Amino acid sequence: MTSFAYTSGPARVVFGPGVLDQLPEEVRRLGRSRVLVVSGAGTADAAARAAASLGPLLAGHFAGAAMHTPVDVTREALELVRGLDADCLVSVGGGSATGLGKALSVRTGLPQIAVPSTYAGSEVTPVLGETDETGKTTRSAPEILPETVLYDVRLTLGLPVPLSVTSGVNAMAHAVEALYSPDANPATGALAQRAITLLARALPGIVAEPGDLEARSDALTGAWLAGICLGTVRMGLHHKLCHLLGGSFGLPHAPTHTVMLPQVMAHQAAAVPEAMRVVAEALNVRDAPSGLYDLITSWGGPTSLRELGMAAGDLDEAARRVDVDGVRALLGTAYEGTRPPGPAAVPDFSALTGQVLASFAATPDPRVRTLVTDLVRVLHDYTNRNDLTQQEWEYAVDFLTRTGQLCSPTRQEFVLLSDTLGVSSMVDLLSNSRTPQTTPSAVLGPFYVPGPPPEPLGADIAGGLPGTPLWADVLIADVAGQPVAGAVVDVWQSNDDGFYDVQLPEQAGPVLRARFTSDTDGRVRFWTILPSEYPIPDDGPVGQMLAATGRHQYRAPHLHFMISAPGYRRLVTQLFVAGGAYLDSDTVFGVKDDLIVDFAPGSGAPPDGRAVEEWHQVSYTFRIAEEKP
Repeated sequence: MTSFAYTSGPARVVFGPGVLDQLPEEVRRLGRSRVLVVSGAGTADAAARAAASLGPLLAGHFAGAAMHTPVDVTREALELVRGLDADCLVSVGGGSATGLGKALSVRTGLPQIAVPSTYAGSEVTPVLGETDETGKTTRSAPEILPETVLYDVRLTLGLPVPLSVTSGVNAMAHAVEALYSPDANPATGALAQRAITLLARALPGIVAEPGDLEARSDALTGAWLAGICLGTVRMGLHHKLCHLLGGSFGLPHAPTHTVMLPQVMAHQAAAVPEAMRVVAEALNVRDAPSGLYDLITSWGGPTSLRELGMAAGDLDEAARRVDVDGVRALLGTAYEGTRPPGPAAVPDFSALTGQVLASFAATPDPRVRTLVTDLVRVLHDYTNRNDLTQQEWEYAVDFLTRTGQLCSPTRQEFVLLSDTLGVSSMVDLLSNSRTPQTTPSAVLGPFYVPGPPPEPLGADIAGGLPGTPLWADVLIADVAGQPVAGAVVDVWQSNDDGFYDVQLPEQAGPVLRARFTSDTDGRVRFWTILPSEYPIPDDGPVGQMLAATGRHQYRAPHLHFMISAPGYRRLVTQLFVAGGAYLDSDTVFGVKDDLIVDFAPGSGAPPDGRAVEEWHQVSYTFRIAEEKP
């Protein structure tokens, strides 16, 4: 059982293209009238638009926000806040502007409205990191959290592609570490997975077309969700290293996150395999650390601390400040930009899959189009996820070829394959779930032969084969319990050795299979033999598959029934012997609890006065549903 504590910040979020126009309304909503806009050097246009939209609410503009929020810059801005008698702060830009807004807000108690133009995510966190001559310090407090966040997607359209990539991976880092944080919980786990998925989907689109509004919207949404993760759980080694490298060694914030994330993931992977599985799934890669490294490379992002300006001579000092096993080696691979160990990079199959799907676009029947295109998606995804080799593909083709070659009017190896993979039972469950008042259905199996020999009621279908005699007395009724006369009931089973008649070359003609017609009371009675467990055929591809996977090939003992009547849905089902072998591990997954019945020893004189010393009997009521137009 999972135990956790979850605290969510009270910030108001307004999201959408053009929401910057609502800035004056949001200021008034806070009861404020004198706004100081704070921004950095790279967001002059967005800051100017925000300032202009405020009109008479604008008290002033400070454009000196700097990376890592230096305290001397905060002091300078603080003097302006006091000189202008500002009563509200609006930060416009990335993490630098947001950080300065937080630093001013926590020192003055003024409310802050954050208008992010990057994917930093810090706007929805109660975390503030500041630097001075001694390095970088980080603190967290509820009052640091901005009161309102305006996510205007259009403000991100001008974000250069390289910065979009590094800022997006920076946001991704928040989500990744949230998955294995000591404070991890279902809420942040779900947010983190969704954030990584959105960012991984958005960044290649932004690289290909920077003006793609949908991709920009996905990236900003992912950054928001990742920021929530950052603000609600403790971060780990990755953030600790990035803050150290940025605050003490002057490396740029987002690019440092981009370089370090795959390397830290590789360092942590063995300890948090489930988190890495979630990340790999969200990224749509086979291995999370190496897969992310490959994606960053394909997006044109940085992969080494060397290219960010880190001096090789500083690596030892950086490692000395972090008391974690293996951190020096980690920093060394990050410095060199070495690809984390993992499977080879996977080609992008989206164009191929799209081309194949498009080829079926004109399919006249909508249902056929849906079935075929969904099959293509599943097969392409399976091939990709499992890194299918040419040899494996050729074996699969040969396997299916041999399966087809074994099919005949008396043997259906493809049905057997479907049975042993559970597909037959899935289709059966889907079909039967639509008529829940009827007797549960069961798989048809591979040994049904159409047109079994008609037999009169009371006949013995065993044909003299050895086995314990069994008297079957079943009722065919509708869902209200009324008898259904004239129902056609096909019955078939294996012999005492577990073989059906069609499996026995020496058997002349059908045996242990017959067709009956229910009488006016809806009853069908006949003699047969007590069914026993049996192995399905192992001389074909299906048997080879079971042997290769260590599965047994046995079916629980049962009788097959196929019941048809005019105006009613056909019922294909089985009756299983209570107490029989393999009821809990039937190799075709066909057993259902409601179909396990007592094949009890007979008592007294056998029906029809038959002279037998030992016999069993089974009684059952099959309920069939009317066919609806």
